[in-house]
Amino acid sequence: MPASRKSVAIGSGVVVAALLLGLASYTATRPGDPAASAPSSAAEVSAVPDGGYPELEKLARREVKDPLAVGRPDAPVVMIEYADFKCGFCGKFARETEPALIKKYVDQGVLRIEWRNFPIFGEESEGAARAAWAAGQQGRFWEFHRAAYAQGAKEKGFGKARLTRLAQDAGVPDAARFGRDMESAAAKESVRRDQEEGYGLGATSTPSFLINGRPIAGAQPMTAFTQAIEAAHKAAS
Repeated sequence: MPASRKSVAIGSGVVVAALLLGLASYTATRPGDPAASAPSSAAEVSAVPDGGYPELEKLARREVKDPLAVGRPDAPVVMIEYADFKCGFCGKFARETEPALIKKYVDQGVLRIEWRNFPIFGEESEGAARAAWAAGQQGRFWEFHRAAYAQGAKEKGFGKARLTRLAQDAGVPDAARFGRDMESAAAKESVRRDQEEGYGLGATSTPSFLINGRPIAGAQPMTAFTQAIEAAHKAAS
């Protein structure tokens, strides 16, 4: 494994979790495999303790002004999402499950969602990740996220002109600044940091999640997330 993808050194529990997350993630939505049409089963995380892995729970950043997060910084449950804008299963989760989780848990102060850019599908994925970060610098990350994951959006590609159009659709106010930010060293560093974190956990595909240190891989049904969130909330209480 390259140096940039070395495991996050936060404790022995990472080894177990990385194996679980990596295997489940790979079998759920491995890149380049059109036959991988179904997410993994919720049973794949049944062996994880309700409280999750404390070492992995520490990966929650809880930064007050993080533009790539939604929900209270002190929420009892943090869900970290490692995702790629070219990932079909990520789009499915973004359209069908995430809005319901926000309404049910984020709006009630129980859950915080922290996004991690985890581009694995090549140059356009990298560009979309930097563009999302750039939109976030003007407070429009989640609007960009919604536009980029709209039905049929990824089929149009994520070339530079298309990313600029998505930023317009997301209501990013300063197009010139967006262009500069998207190509900046800061954008590249932010994406690199998120990638290293994901690879360090053993994630090989998207979407992958940590819910208070409890790994879940794939665009699972709503019930898999509600069970994990409620278990984590109970443990945190």
